[in-house]
Amino acid sequence: QVQLVESGGGLVQAGGSLRLSCAASGRTFSSYAMGWFRQAPGKEREFVAAISWSGGSTYYAVSVKGRFTISRNNAKNTVYLQMNSLKPEDTAVYYCAADRAVVPGAHPDDYDYWGQGTQVTVSS
Repeated sequence: QVQLVESGGGLVQAGGSLRLSCAASGRTFSSYAMGWFRQAPGKEREFVAAISWSGGSTYYAVSVKGRFTISRNNAKNTVYLQMNSLKPEDTAVYYCAADRAVVPGAHPDDYDYWGQGTQVTVSS
């Protein structure tokens, strides 16, 4: 069992930055690949970024590549999402999730555990 708690969301102007954190409970955090997803009102949950259990491989949605960076610190049981050059279309609830697979998936169904989400609002 893994419990995930996101933090770091908020209101920011377009062009600004935010850093999301996801703290995980349990001693098996380092064995999970981790992902970030987001869901805007009226839209489906979409993949944002993922990272392998070691941190050696990262994956990004086309819409955020070059602007967002995912990283993890297994000693702190935490995964991060650094978001730069934010746009109004990045506004959504952001969720972190844990995946038992060696290679993290890009679909919500691939993930086993989810956090409660944190709101990110980007004003124009």
